[in-house]
Amino acid sequence: MKLERTDWLDALSEKAVKCSIIDPELYTKYEVKRGLRDISGRGVLAGLTEIGEVHAYIIDENEMVPCPGKLYYRGYDIEEIVKGFLSENRFGFEETCYLLLFGDLPDKKALADFEKTLAKLRKLPKDFTRDVIMKAPGKNMMNVLSRSVLTLYSFDDNADDTSVKNVLRQCLQLIACFPLLAVYGYQAYNHYHGNNSLYIHGPREDLSTAENILHMLRPDSRYTKLEATLLDLALVLHAEHGGGNNSTFTTHVVTSSGTDTYSVMASALGSLKGPRHGGANVKVVEMFDDIKKNVKDWDDDEEISSYLTKILNKEAFDRSGLIYGMGHAVYSLSDPRAEIFKAHVEELAHQKGMEDEYKLYSKIEKLAPEVIGKFRKIYKGVSANIDFYSGFVYKMLDIPVELFTPIFAIARIAGWSAHRIEEIVNNGKIIRPAYKCIAKRKEYIPISERNLSHNNLSE
Repeated sequence: MKLERTDWLDALSEKAVKCSIIDPELYTKYEVKRGLRDISGRGVLAGLTEIGEVHAYIIDENEMVPCPGKLYYRGYDIEEIVKGFLSENRFGFEETCYLLLFGDLPDKKALADFEKTLAKLRKLPKDFTRDVIMKAPGKNMMNVLSRSVLTLYSFDDNADDTSVKNVLRQCLQLIACFPLLAVYGYQAYNHYHGNNSLYIHGPREDLSTAENILHMLRPDSRYTKLEATLLDLALVLHAEHGGGNNSTFTTHVVTSSGTDTYSVMASALGSLKGPRHGGANVKVVEMFDDIKKNVKDWDDDEEISSYLTKILNKEAFDRSGLIYGMGHAVYSLSDPRAEIFKAHVEELAHQKGMEDEYKLYSKIEKLAPEVIGKFRKIYKGVSANIDFYSGFVYKMLDIPVELFTPIFAIARIAGWSAHRIEEIVNNGKIIRPAYKCIAKRKEYIPISERNLSHNNLSE
Protein backbone atom coordinates (compact mmCIF):
# COMPACT_ATOMS: atom_id res chain seq x y z
CA MET A 1 0.00 0.00 0.00
CA LYS A 2 1.35 3.40 -1.02
CA LEU A 3 0.28 6.71 0.50
CA GLU A 4 -0.40 9.71 -1.72
CA ARG A 5 0.86 12.17 0.88
CA THR A 6 3.78 11.75 3.25
CA ASP A 7 3.99 15.17 4.94
CA TRP A 8 1.52 14.14 7.66
CA LEU A 9 3.42 10.90 8.17
CA ASP A 10 6.67 12.86 8.50
CA ALA A 11 5.10 14.99 11.22
CA LEU A 12 3.70 11.98 13.05
CA SER A 13 7.07 10.23 12.77
CA GLU A 14 8.74 13.19 14.47
CA LYS A 15 6.20 12.97 17.29
CA ALA A 16 6.74 9.21 17.60
CA VAL A 17 10.50 9.71 17.85
CA LYS A 18 10.21 12.56 20.34
CA CYS A 19 8.03 10.59 22.77
CA SER A 20 10.28 7.51 22.49
CA ILE A 21 13.65 9.03 23.39
CA ILE A 22 15.09 7.86 26.71
CA ASP A 23 18.03 9.63 28.33
CA PRO A 24 21.00 7.20 28.00
CA GLU A 25 22.21 8.19 31.49
CA LEU A 26 19.07 6.65 32.99
CA TYR A 27 20.21 3.18 31.91
CA THR A 28 23.28 3.66 34.11
CA LYS A 29 21.28 5.22 36.94
CA TYR A 30 18.88 2.30 37.15
CA GLU A 31 21.57 -0.29 36.38
CA VAL A 32 19.77 -1.55 33.28
CA LYS A 33 21.69 -4.23 31.40
CA ARG A 34 20.91 -3.22 27.82
CA GLY A 35 20.83 -6.24 25.56
CA LEU A 36 20.84 -8.28 28.78
CA ARG A 37 24.62 -7.84 28.88
CA ASP A 38 26.88 -5.90 31.24
CA ILE A 39 29.64 -3.55 30.12
CA SER A 40 32.24 -6.35 30.16
CA GLY A 41 30.15 -8.37 27.72
CA ARG A 42 29.02 -10.94 30.26
CA GLY A 43 25.43 -11.99 29.75
CA VAL A 44 22.70 -11.69 32.37
CA LEU A 45 21.81 -15.22 33.50
CA ALA A 46 18.23 -15.75 32.32
CA GLY A 47 17.96 -19.53 32.19
CA LEU A 48 19.62 -22.94 32.26
CA THR A 49 20.20 -25.34 29.38
CA GLU A 50 21.89 -28.65 28.64
CA ILE A 51 21.88 -28.17 24.88
CA GLY A 52 24.66 -25.77 23.91
CA GLU A 53 27.49 -24.00 25.73
CA VAL A 54 29.44 -21.00 24.48
CA HIS A 55 32.70 -20.65 26.43
CA ALA A 56 34.82 -17.55 25.93
CA TYR A 57 36.36 -16.63 29.28
CA ILE A 58 37.38 -17.92 32.68
CA ILE A 59 36.89 -16.26 36.07
CA ASP A 60 40.18 -15.79 37.95
CA GLU A 61 39.94 -14.08 41.35
CA ASN A 62 36.67 -12.44 40.28
CA GLU A 63 38.29 -11.17 37.08
CA MET A 64 36.90 -12.17 33.69
CA VAL A 65 39.87 -13.43 31.65
CA PRO A 66 39.29 -14.00 27.90
CA CYS A 67 40.31 -17.37 26.50
CA PRO A 68 40.09 -19.02 23.06
CA GLY A 69 36.45 -19.64 22.27
CA LYS A 70 34.93 -23.09 22.68
CA LEU A 71 31.53 -24.39 21.63
CA TYR A 72 29.88 -27.51 23.01
CA TYR A 73 26.82 -29.40 21.77
CA ARG A 74 25.31 -31.43 24.63
CA GLY A 75 28.74 -31.39 26.31
CA TYR A 76 30.67 -32.48 23.20
CA ASP A 77 33.34 -30.14 21.85
CA ILE A 78 32.28 -29.02 18.36
CA GLU A 79 35.86 -29.43 17.17
CA GLU A 80 35.81 -33.10 18.15
CA ILE A 81 32.41 -33.64 16.54
CA VAL A 82 33.65 -32.16 13.27
CA LYS A 83 36.90 -34.14 13.35
CA GLY A 84 34.89 -37.28 13.94
CA PHE A 85 32.61 -37.23 10.92
CA LEU A 86 35.17 -35.65 8.58
CA SER A 87 37.78 -38.29 9.44
CA GLU A 88 35.23 -40.96 8.53
CA ASN A 89 34.41 -39.18 5.25
CA ARG A 90 30.72 -38.74 5.99
CA PHE A 91 28.27 -35.90 6.48
CA GLY A 92 27.56 -34.62 9.97
CA PHE A 93 24.40 -32.50 10.03
CA GLU A 94 21.94 -35.34 10.58
CA GLU A 95 24.09 -36.72 13.39
CA THR A 96 24.20 -33.22 14.90
CA CYS A 97 20.41 -32.94 14.77
CA TYR A 98 20.09 -36.28 16.58
CA LEU A 99 22.58 -35.18 19.23
CA LEU A 100 20.83 -31.86 19.89
CA LEU A 101 17.37 -33.42 20.08
CA PHE A 102 18.14 -36.58 22.03
CA GLY A 103 21.25 -35.76 24.07
CA ASP A 104 23.69 -38.41 22.85
CA LEU A 105 25.63 -39.29 19.72
CA PRO A 106 23.80 -42.02 17.79
CA ASP A 107 25.27 -45.41 16.92
CA LYS A 108 25.25 -46.53 13.30
CA LYS A 109 21.78 -48.06 13.42
CA ALA A 110 20.21 -45.13 15.28
CA LEU A 111 21.75 -42.68 12.82
CA ALA A 112 20.64 -44.70 9.80
CA ASP A 113 17.09 -44.90 11.17
CA PHE A 114 17.07 -41.18 11.90
CA GLU A 115 18.33 -40.33 8.40
CA LYS A 116 15.57 -42.53 6.91
CA THR A 117 12.99 -40.76 9.08
CA LEU A 118 14.11 -37.31 7.88
CA ALA A 119 14.18 -38.56 4.27
CA LYS A 120 10.57 -39.74 4.47
CA LEU A 121 9.46 -36.50 6.14
CA ARG A 122 11.17 -34.42 3.46
CA LYS A 123 7.97 -33.63 1.57
CA LEU A 124 5.37 -30.87 1.58
CA PRO A 125 1.57 -31.24 1.67
CA LYS A 126 -0.10 -31.90 -1.67
CA ASP A 127 -0.11 -28.84 -3.96
CA PHE A 128 1.64 -26.73 -1.25
CA THR A 129 4.45 -25.74 -3.62
CA ARG A 130 2.00 -24.68 -6.34
CA ASP A 131 -0.67 -23.01 -4.20
CA VAL A 132 1.42 -21.41 -1.44
CA ILE A 133 4.96 -20.90 -2.70
CA MET A 134 4.40 -20.33 -6.41
CA LYS A 135 1.27 -18.19 -6.30
CA ALA A 136 2.71 -15.52 -4.01
CA PRO A 137 6.49 -15.45 -4.59
CA GLY A 138 8.21 -13.09 -2.19
CA LYS A 139 11.40 -11.10 -2.60
CA ASN A 140 12.81 -11.97 0.81
CA MET A 141 13.32 -15.65 1.45
CA MET A 142 13.18 -15.32 5.25
CA ASN A 143 9.69 -13.85 4.97
CA VAL A 144 8.80 -16.62 2.52
CA LEU A 145 10.00 -19.16 5.06
CA SER A 146 7.99 -17.54 7.86
CA ARG A 147 4.84 -17.40 5.76
CA SER A 148 5.26 -21.02 4.68
CA VAL A 149 5.78 -22.19 8.25
CA LEU A 150 2.66 -20.37 9.45
CA THR A 151 0.68 -21.82 6.53
CA LEU A 152 1.79 -25.35 7.45
CA TYR A 153 -0.17 -24.84 10.68
CA SER A 154 -3.36 -25.09 8.60
CA PHE A 155 -2.30 -28.49 7.25
CA ASP A 156 -1.68 -29.97 10.72
CA ASP A 157 -4.70 -31.69 12.27
CA ASN A 158 -3.06 -31.49 15.69
CA ALA A 159 -1.33 -28.12 15.40
CA ASP A 160 -1.98 -26.78 18.92
CA ASP A 161 -1.02 -29.90 20.89
CA THR A 162 2.09 -28.97 22.91
CA SER A 163 2.85 -32.44 24.27
CA VAL A 164 6.49 -33.42 23.75
CA LYS A 165 5.51 -36.29 21.42
CA ASN A 166 3.53 -34.01 19.13
CA VAL A 167 6.03 -31.14 19.26
CA LEU A 168 8.85 -33.55 18.38
CA ARG A 169 6.84 -34.74 15.36
CA GLN A 170 6.30 -31.17 14.23
CA CYS A 171 9.96 -30.26 14.74
CA LEU A 172 11.20 -33.28 12.80
CA GLN A 173 8.88 -32.40 9.92
CA LEU A 174 10.09 -28.78 9.91
CA ILE A 175 13.76 -29.81 10.08
CA ALA A 176 13.15 -32.07 7.08
CA CYS A 177 11.10 -29.52 5.11
CA PHE A 178 13.03 -26.28 5.70
CA PRO A 179 15.39 -26.95 2.73
CA LEU A 180 12.39 -27.40 0.42
CA LEU A 181 10.63 -24.26 1.66
CA ALA A 182 13.78 -22.16 1.24
CA VAL A 183 14.96 -23.50 -2.13
CA TYR A 184 11.52 -23.63 -3.73
CA GLY A 185 10.83 -20.14 -2.43
CA TYR A 186 14.00 -18.95 -4.13
CA GLN A 187 13.18 -20.76 -7.39
CA ALA A 188 9.77 -19.06 -7.48
CA TYR A 189 11.38 -15.67 -6.79
CA ASN A 190 14.07 -16.27 -9.43
CA HIS A 191 11.42 -17.17 -11.99
CA TYR A 192 8.74 -14.56 -11.34
CA HIS A 193 10.94 -11.64 -10.29
CA GLY A 194 14.14 -12.55 -12.15
CA ASN A 195 12.48 -13.79 -15.36
CA ASN A 196 14.60 -16.95 -15.28
CA SER A 197 13.70 -20.57 -15.94
CA LEU A 198 11.83 -22.38 -13.19
CA TYR A 199 13.41 -25.51 -11.73
CA ILE A 200 11.67 -27.64 -9.11
CA HIS A 201 13.66 -30.77 -8.31
CA GLY A 202 12.12 -33.17 -5.82
CA PRO A 203 14.35 -34.19 -2.88
CA ARG A 204 16.06 -37.55 -2.98
CA GLU A 205 15.88 -39.97 -0.05
CA ASP A 206 19.44 -41.19 -0.67
CA LEU A 207 20.98 -37.72 -0.23
CA SER A 208 21.96 -35.82 2.90
CA THR A 209 20.44 -32.45 3.79
CA ALA A 210 23.41 -30.58 2.31
CA GLU A 211 23.39 -32.67 -0.87
CA ASN A 212 19.66 -32.16 -1.29
CA ILE A 213 20.04 -28.39 -1.03
CA LEU A 214 22.56 -28.37 -3.88
CA HIS A 215 20.53 -30.95 -5.84
CA MET A 216 17.32 -28.88 -5.60
CA LEU A 217 19.03 -25.54 -6.15
CA ARG A 218 21.14 -26.21 -9.23
CA PRO A 219 19.48 -26.61 -12.64
CA ASP A 220 21.62 -29.67 -13.44
CA SER A 221 21.59 -30.96 -9.83
CA ARG A 222 25.36 -31.49 -10.03
CA TYR A 223 27.87 -30.76 -7.25
CA THR A 224 31.25 -31.97 -6.05
CA LYS A 225 31.90 -33.90 -2.84
CA LEU A 226 33.92 -30.96 -1.50
CA GLU A 227 31.04 -28.55 -2.15
CA ALA A 228 28.58 -30.79 -0.30
CA THR A 229 31.07 -31.31 2.52
CA LEU A 230 31.58 -27.57 3.06
CA LEU A 231 27.84 -26.89 3.01
CA ASP A 232 27.25 -29.74 5.46
CA LEU A 233 29.98 -28.31 7.70
CA ALA A 234 28.27 -24.90 7.57
CA LEU A 235 25.01 -26.51 8.71
CA VAL A 236 26.74 -28.27 11.60
CA LEU A 237 28.46 -25.08 12.79
CA HIS A 238 25.24 -23.06 12.63
CA ALA A 239 22.95 -25.65 14.23
CA GLU A 240 23.19 -24.41 17.82
CA HIS A 241 24.77 -21.62 19.84
CA GLY A 242 23.45 -21.72 23.37
CA GLY A 243 20.20 -20.38 24.77
CA GLY A 244 21.15 -16.72 24.78
CA ASN A 245 21.45 -15.92 21.07
CA ASN A 246 18.59 -13.75 19.89
CA SER A 247 16.58 -16.28 17.87
CA THR A 248 16.99 -19.12 20.39
CA PHE A 249 16.03 -16.82 23.26
CA THR A 250 13.03 -15.84 21.15
CA THR A 251 12.21 -19.55 20.90
CA HIS A 252 12.25 -19.84 24.71
CA VAL A 253 10.24 -16.65 25.22
CA VAL A 254 7.49 -17.54 22.74
CA THR A 255 7.38 -21.20 23.81
CA SER A 256 6.91 -20.10 27.42
CA SER A 257 3.61 -18.48 26.43
CA GLY A 258 2.19 -21.91 25.55
CA THR A 259 1.69 -21.23 21.85
CA ASP A 260 2.06 -23.67 18.94
CA THR A 261 5.27 -24.84 17.25
CA TYR A 262 4.61 -23.02 13.97
CA SER A 263 4.17 -19.66 15.71
CA VAL A 264 7.36 -20.25 17.69
CA MET A 265 9.45 -21.08 14.62
CA ALA A 266 8.04 -18.14 12.65
CA SER A 267 9.03 -15.87 15.53
CA ALA A 268 12.56 -17.32 15.59
CA LEU A 269 12.82 -16.77 11.83
CA GLY A 270 11.83 -13.13 12.27
CA SER A 271 14.66 -12.71 14.75
CA LEU A 272 17.21 -14.51 12.60
CA LYS A 273 16.37 -12.33 9.60
CA GLY A 274 17.86 -9.24 11.25
CA PRO A 275 21.28 -8.00 10.01
CA ARG A 276 22.55 -8.03 13.61
CA HIS A 277 21.90 -11.76 13.77
CA GLY A 278 21.54 -14.18 10.84
CA GLY A 279 21.66 -11.50 8.17
CA ALA A 280 25.22 -10.52 9.05
CA ASN A 281 26.84 -12.84 6.49
CA VAL A 282 25.09 -10.93 3.69
CA LYS A 283 26.54 -7.67 4.99
CA VAL A 284 30.03 -9.22 5.05
CA VAL A 285 29.83 -10.14 1.36
CA GLU A 286 28.46 -6.69 0.47
CA MET A 287 31.26 -5.06 2.49
CA PHE A 288 33.92 -7.11 0.71
CA ASP A 289 32.46 -6.22 -2.69
CA ASP A 290 32.79 -2.58 -1.65
CA ILE A 291 36.37 -3.09 -0.42
CA LYS A 292 37.40 -4.81 -3.66
CA LYS A 293 36.10 -1.84 -5.64
CA ASN A 294 37.89 0.77 -3.53
CA VAL A 295 41.17 -0.91 -2.55
CA LYS A 296 43.45 -1.04 -5.57
CA ASP A 297 46.26 -3.19 -4.16
CA TRP A 298 44.95 -6.19 -2.19
CA ASP A 299 48.49 -6.88 -0.94
CA ASP A 300 48.99 -3.41 0.54
CA ASP A 301 48.33 -3.60 4.29
CA GLU A 302 48.45 0.17 4.65
CA GLU A 303 45.86 0.80 1.94
CA ILE A 304 43.56 -1.88 3.36
CA SER A 305 43.88 -0.54 6.91
CA SER A 306 43.19 2.98 5.66
CA TYR A 307 39.94 1.88 4.03
CA LEU A 308 38.91 -0.17 7.08
CA THR A 309 39.43 3.00 9.11
CA LYS A 310 37.05 4.84 6.78
CA ILE A 311 34.45 2.11 7.26
CA LEU A 312 34.91 2.31 11.04
CA ASN A 313 34.56 6.11 10.97
CA LYS A 314 31.31 5.92 8.95
CA GLU A 315 33.01 7.39 5.89
CA ALA A 316 32.69 4.33 3.64
CA PHE A 317 30.48 1.36 2.72
CA ASP A 318 27.09 1.66 4.47
CA ARG A 319 28.18 4.40 6.91
CA SER A 320 27.21 2.22 9.89
CA GLY A 321 30.68 2.28 11.43
CA LEU A 322 30.75 -1.52 11.54
CA ILE A 323 33.32 -3.88 10.09
CA TYR A 324 30.97 -6.78 9.54
CA GLY A 325 32.11 -10.25 10.53
CA MET A 326 34.45 -8.89 13.20
CA GLY A 327 33.62 -9.18 16.87
CA HIS A 328 31.01 -11.16 18.75
CA ALA A 329 28.76 -10.60 21.75
CA VAL A 330 30.45 -13.48 23.60
CA TYR A 331 33.68 -14.53 21.89
CA SER A 332 36.75 -12.34 22.21
CA LEU A 333 40.01 -14.12 21.32
CA SER A 334 38.46 -16.46 18.75
CA ASP A 335 35.21 -17.92 17.44
CA PRO A 336 35.76 -21.71 17.20
CA ARG A 337 33.27 -21.94 14.33
CA ALA A 338 35.27 -19.44 12.28
CA GLU A 339 38.49 -21.28 13.10
CA ILE A 340 37.03 -24.60 11.92
CA PHE A 341 35.56 -23.05 8.79
CA LYS A 342 38.76 -21.26 7.85
CA ALA A 343 40.72 -24.53 7.94
CA HIS A 344 38.60 -25.84 5.04
CA VAL A 345 37.82 -22.66 3.11
CA GLU A 346 41.25 -22.44 1.48
CA GLU A 347 40.79 -25.80 -0.25
CA LEU A 348 37.48 -24.71 -1.74
CA ALA A 349 38.97 -21.35 -2.78
CA HIS A 350 41.74 -23.22 -4.60
CA GLN A 351 39.20 -25.47 -6.36
CA LYS A 352 37.16 -22.43 -7.42
CA GLY A 353 40.17 -20.33 -8.51
CA MET A 354 39.49 -17.70 -5.83
CA GLU A 355 42.80 -17.79 -3.97
CA ASP A 356 43.33 -14.02 -4.26
CA GLU A 357 39.99 -13.29 -2.66
CA TYR A 358 40.72 -15.79 0.10
CA LYS A 359 44.03 -14.04 0.79
CA LEU A 360 42.16 -10.73 1.05
CA TYR A 361 39.81 -12.26 3.62
CA SER A 362 42.78 -13.59 5.60
CA LYS A 363 44.51 -10.22 5.49
CA ILE A 364 41.45 -8.31 6.66
CA GLU A 365 40.90 -10.87 9.43
CA LYS A 366 44.37 -9.93 10.68
CA LEU A 367 44.19 -6.15 10.13
CA ALA A 368 40.62 -5.38 11.27
CA PRO A 369 41.19 -6.07 15.00
CA GLU A 370 44.23 -3.78 14.91
CA VAL A 371 42.20 -0.98 13.33
CA ILE A 372 39.29 -1.45 15.74
CA GLY A 373 41.63 -1.52 18.75
CA LYS A 374 43.30 1.69 17.60
CA PHE A 375 40.13 3.76 17.18
CA ARG A 376 37.59 2.20 19.54
CA LYS A 377 37.55 1.56 23.26
CA ILE A 378 36.89 -2.15 23.59
CA TYR A 379 36.31 -4.15 26.73
CA LYS A 380 37.30 -7.51 25.31
CA GLY A 381 39.17 -8.86 22.31
CA VAL A 382 37.88 -8.69 18.75
CA SER A 383 38.17 -11.59 16.34
CA ALA A 384 36.49 -12.90 13.20
CA ASN A 385 33.14 -14.58 13.77
CA ILE A 386 31.60 -17.30 11.62
CA ASP A 387 29.75 -14.77 9.46
CA PHE A 388 33.12 -13.49 8.27
CA TYR A 389 33.72 -16.66 6.24
CA SER A 390 30.26 -18.22 5.77
CA GLY A 391 29.11 -15.74 3.13
CA PHE A 392 32.36 -16.26 1.21
CA VAL A 393 31.79 -20.03 1.29
CA TYR A 394 28.21 -19.68 0.06
CA LYS A 395 29.41 -17.38 -2.71
CA MET A 396 31.97 -19.99 -3.83
CA LEU A 397 29.21 -22.59 -3.76
CA ASP A 398 27.19 -20.40 -6.17
CA ILE A 399 24.45 -20.10 -3.60
CA PRO A 400 22.46 -16.91 -4.29
CA VAL A 401 22.72 -14.21 -1.64
CA GLU A 402 18.95 -14.45 -1.08
CA LEU A 403 19.53 -17.88 0.49
CA PHE A 404 22.44 -17.00 2.79
CA THR A 405 20.29 -16.40 5.87
CA PRO A 406 17.76 -19.15 5.05
CA ILE A 407 20.63 -21.65 5.09
CA PHE A 408 21.41 -20.41 8.59
CA ALA A 409 17.75 -21.13 9.44
CA ILE A 410 17.89 -24.60 7.86
CA ALA A 411 20.68 -25.38 10.31
CA ARG A 412 19.47 -23.50 13.40
CA ILE A 413 16.00 -25.02 13.44
CA ALA A 414 17.70 -28.10 14.91
CA GLY A 415 18.79 -26.03 17.91
CA TRP A 416 15.48 -24.16 18.11
CA SER A 417 13.64 -27.49 18.21
CA ALA A 418 15.80 -28.81 21.05
CA HIS A 419 15.32 -25.60 23.04
CA ARG A 420 11.55 -25.59 22.49
CA ILE A 421 11.31 -29.11 23.84
CA GLU A 422 13.57 -28.21 26.78
CA GLU A 423 11.35 -25.25 27.66
CA ILE A 424 8.23 -27.42 27.53
CA VAL A 425 9.72 -30.29 29.56
CA ASN A 426 10.85 -28.00 32.36
CA ASN A 427 7.47 -26.25 32.45
CA GLY A 428 8.94 -22.87 33.32
CA LYS A 429 7.09 -19.65 33.97
CA ILE A 430 6.17 -17.35 31.12
CA ILE A 431 9.27 -15.26 30.44
CA ARG A 432 8.58 -11.67 31.43
CA PRO A 433 11.57 -9.51 32.41
CA ALA A 434 10.94 -6.17 34.11
CA TYR A 435 10.92 -2.77 32.43
CA LYS A 436 10.95 0.35 34.59
CA CYS A 437 8.62 3.08 33.38
CA ILE A 438 10.17 6.55 33.70
CA ALA A 439 7.25 8.54 32.31
CA LYS A 440 5.95 11.37 34.48
CA ARG A 441 2.37 11.19 35.77
CA LYS A 442 -0.08 13.37 33.80
CA GLU A 443 -3.59 14.65 34.43
CA TYR A 444 -6.27 13.58 31.94
CA ILE A 445 -7.45 16.51 29.76
CA PRO A 446 -10.93 16.51 28.14
CA ILE A 447 -10.67 16.54 24.34
CA SER A 448 -12.31 19.96 24.09
CA GLU A 449 -9.49 21.47 26.14
CA ARG A 450 -6.55 19.89 24.32
CA ASN A 451 -4.36 22.03 22.06
CA LEU A 452 -1.71 20.00 20.23
CA SER A 453 0.81 21.70 17.94
CA HIS A 454 -0.05 19.28 15.13
CA ASN A 455 -3.84 19.22 15.36
CA ASN A 456 -4.48 19.39 11.62
CA LEU A 457 -2.31 16.53 10.43
CA SER A 458 -5.10 14.89 8.47
CA GLU A 459 -5.80 17.96 6.30
